[in-house]
Amino acid sequence: MTTAVQIANKALRSALVLGAIITAAIAVVGGVIGYSVDSWTGVVSALLGAVIAFVFMGVTAGSILLGQKFSGGSIASGAFFATVLGAWLLKFVLFLIAVFVIKNTAELNPVIALSSVIAAVIGALVSDVVAVSRARVPVVDMIGS
Repeated sequence: MTTAVQIANKALRSALVLGAIITAAIAVVGGVIGYSVDSWTGVVSALLGAVIAFVFMGVTAGSILLGQKFSGGSIASGAFFATVLGAWLLKFVLFLIAVFVIKNTAELNPVIALSSVIAAVIGALVSDVVAVSRARVPVVDMIGS
């Protein structure tokens, strides 16, 4: 019998796959726009922005999957919340570092890089919504039926 946690894990994995596809498309479109605006500097900036957004998306889904393993499948566990909160704090610090690096690196176009990050984050949110809405996760598990 498939449990709600297994269905949720499947939804997270499909969100990662769909997010990777969307991020790749944003990298290609951002690269073309970046090239037309700022030559190869724009391409590198757009690709870096897309990669940063994909890493952050992966940390989110990975922390939820890892938290479910640490907590034994219970999302009401302290281990689950500690794992997810720790990953959120890590992402916050990494985001600040990425913004300062992008802003202070002369070889990157910060407008193109951050625009690519924003577009990829919006795409990741859309992929999460699509994956979860298609998952049909039950509200309760029918154990023993």
